[in-house]
Parts: sequence; C-alpha cells; structure tokens
Amino acid sequence: MMGAMEDPVRILFLFRPRLAAFVLLAACALALATAYAAEYWGGLEPCPLCLYQRVPYAVAGVLSVAALVARDVRRVVPVLLALAALAFVANGGIAFYHVGVENHWWASAVCSDDAPPIATIEDLRKALAAPPPKPCDTVDWTLFGISMASYNMVVSLGLASLAFGAAARARWPES
Repeated sequence: MMGAMEDPVRILFLFRPRLAAFVLLAACALALATAYAAEYWGGLEPCPLCLYQRVPYAVAGVLSVAALVARDVRRVVPVLLALAALAFVANGGIAFYHVGVENHWWASAVCSDDAPPIATIEDLRKALAAPPPKPCDTVDWTLFGISMASYNMVVSLGLASLAFGAAARARWPES
C-alpha cells in the first residue's frame, strides 16, 4: 500500500535537472514538429500570433540543450532552466493573448485588417497578387472544442512549472 508521502517523491523525480532539461527539449521538439506538421501536412495556415508562439519553444529548446551539456549543475544549469521557464511563461502569455483574440475578448494589435497604403499602380498590383494574411481570430482546428492556442497556453505554463522546479532543485539539491 502506497503512503501519501510517496507521491511527492515521484513528482520530484521529474525535477532532476538533466531529466527536466531532456523532457523540456523533447516537449519543444514535439511542439514545433506538431506546429509544422499541422501547417505543411495538415494544411492549416498559421496567423502571425501562431508564428510568434513558436519562437519561445525554439529558445527554450536551445536553453535545454545548453543545460544538458553544461558542466556546472549548481550554477549554470539553474540559470538556463530558469531562462527556459521564462520563455515558457512568455509563450503562455502570447497564447493567452491569442485565446482572447480568438474569443473576441479583445482585438489583436498584431493581426489587423489595415492594408498597406496603395499609392501607385505597382502597389495595387502587389496588394492584389499577395494572399491576404490569415486573421488571428479565426480558429481552424479544435479538439473537444479547445483551440491549439488554448492547449499551448496550458502546456507552456506546465513546462514553465517543470523548468522552475528543476532550476530550484539544481540550485538547492537538498530541498
């Protein structure tokens, strides 16, 4: 029979710095692969906010690789993991903003319907030849009625928690 004190020990296992860095790297790779697969194989066109949400995953992935290869687990790795956590928090904020745009809680400052000014015939030709940008308030895909931006918000904040916990454990291993 498992005691109540055994469950926190299982969770703390994930906060081992090298394991956490590997999990973060795998999550970043999976998230980016999913986004690109949805775009190129699934035919989903990303809006500018969708593209912005990819950047923190790339940053956190690079930081996770650095944490995996760093030698100083007590000084360097906690900083790298904390920076990765901040990237995930920023991504959660971008995703939350995107969810608000999708639900029409607010208008997007990034995706606007304002066309560039057309001063010449050449400008008009360019505007007509270019495909219109994808609006950020359009939801192309959902699972159980939840958009990709909503899932990204939850996943990003969960990964931020893992990264912060691993950074704390690397800095103060006896805790």
